[in-house]
Amino acid sequence: MLEYGLLPEFGEDVRNELARLPAPDAGPVRDLRDLAWCSIDNDDSRDLDQLSVSRPRNGGAIPVLVAVADVDERVPAGGAIDRHARHNTTTVYTPAEIFPMLPEELSTSLTSLAQGEDRHAIVCEMLVDEHGAVAEADVFRALVRNRAKLAYPSTAAWLDGEGPMPLAMAAVPGLASLLRDQDEAAQRLRRARHERGALEFQTIEARPVFDDGTVVEVRAEGDNRARDLIEDVMLAVNTVTAGFLERVRFPSIRRVVRSPERWDRIEALAAGLGERLPPDPDPRALAAFLARRRAADPVRFPDLSLSIIKLLGSGEYAVERPGEDGPGHFGLAATDYTHSTAPNRRFPDLVTQRLMKAALAGRPVPYSERELEELAAHCTDMEDEARKVERRVKKAAAALLLEGRVGQAFDAIVTGAAKKGTWVRLLKPPVEGRLERGFEGVDVGDRVRVRLIGTDAERGYVDFALD
Repeated sequence: MLEYGLLPEFGEDVRNELARLPAPDAGPVRDLRDLAWCSIDNDDSRDLDQLSVSRPRNGGAIPVLVAVADVDERVPAGGAIDRHARHNTTTVYTPAEIFPMLPEELSTSLTSLAQGEDRHAIVCEMLVDEHGAVAEADVFRALVRNRAKLAYPSTAAWLDGEGPMPLAMAAVPGLASLLRDQDEAAQRLRRARHERGALEFQTIEARPVFDDGTVVEVRAEGDNRARDLIEDVMLAVNTVTAGFLERVRFPSIRRVVRSPERWDRIEALAAGLGERLPPDPDPRALAAFLARRRAADPVRFPDLSLSIIKLLGSGEYAVERPGEDGPGHFGLAATDYTHSTAPNRRFPDLVTQRLMKAALAGRPVPYSERELEELAAHCTDMEDEARKVERRVKKAAAALLLEGRVGQAFDAIVTGAAKKGTWVRLLKPPVEGRLERGFEGVDVGDRVRVRLIGTDAERGYVDFALD
């Protein structure tokens, strides 16, 4: 953490401020505690940022509401807690330890939408029609209560008909039916997004598994229907939020993914599979190509997805002023997109929340344009540093797992190729490392056979040579 400029611990000034936090005073809000709100997150998550619920159908349209924790009411702008959050800008998740952006007294308690607790929130209400369009939307402040804390694995198994109804869901009358409606609304939103040219990937998340402090496995985690539900609905909320700030003529920090610079390599990957893409970046054409490949070769589709993601490049934060046309988000085929749904974990979301609350209260913009510009650049930089920490600790875990297998050969895919180095990911176990020898002429997406030549857990090194 320190090496990459991140603060691993909270200072004494943060602790002093925590001890004297005032009670929340949200002013007039709508009381929506009677609705069957629920959260869906990882099994062990306690920093719950969002709740969702649906109302009875309006004809064929499905009204979906999302509540986002009002973190701002407990984190005064400019205070010690805010300064720490503003420096790190994100929670850092590593296999060894989680470094929260906010003190746990806040993120897992006072500002978490925990089950059974009354909490203030910013609510986005959307009417999702039969075509997956958000026909109507409203944003307002409310008082909410989480009725059921659900987890991705068990909820997905129930949605897929492969597992029983979770006990927390069964304990809330009518919740199961409402979740079915939310799932349908999410699928509508996803279909509409893909028709606009949004890209659909299938990635493999490698998670180290520990047994009594020892790394025993690196386990691949795939897609999950409950996770998709939340992702689809939150993407819609982020788009609605960007539109709201545009309508009230407020500047905002947008999440953007620019047109890929390595489109020629994406073209070459498609050509190698007998497909043809246009010479200029085209999200619709790329989305159609990905859909065809997923159907034609589902086993290798995650590897293709990873290659395309690497070639698209990383996202960044950028300020957009009212009336401007920004670069948009290439992967989502969206021109208006911000981050707003995770203020416990990401500082840009907290900034967006403060902008929204100011607009709803009729107050002026709480940040100058210069300050927003500086924040956008800083959040992009620190997000990159945080990902380096996460990757390094994952690689340290992988190095511990593989240290006894030096000399063995593995099948792999090239995941990165640049002046700073060439990287490969093993197909099994799903471990990434640097190709130290034999990297000449290989490029992203190539399938190769590599031999493990060394590991260094302290530095997070896993080194290979072309076999």
